[in-house]
Amino acid sequence: MDYALAFRPEVRDEINEAYSWYENQQMGLGDQFLNCIDEILNRICLMPESYPVVYRDVRRAVVRRFPYAIYYRIISSRVIVIAVFHGRRDPKSWQKRT
Repeated sequence: MDYALAFRPEVRDEINEAYSWYENQQMGLGDQFLNCIDEILNRICLMPESYPVVYRDVRRAVVRRFPYAIYYRIISSRVIVIAVFHGRRDPKSWQKRT
């Protein structure tokens, strides 16, 4: 069963900020970051329960190649993305969103 994907408003800002940072480091690196995000989101939609629960009912999928993780909840037939978060940031800031 494919799950519908929904994003909290903050997520788009986090993705845009990371994209801009990587693109400023090297032309095309931001696009590679977005491709990795798309790849993991597709996997999450196909098998959302295959990733571990890390806080209450929030699961985490680690992005390959980049130090980011996607935090999400499964509600009915939807995957709600709570955060796309750099691994060195304080997790308390995304935990407030649950």
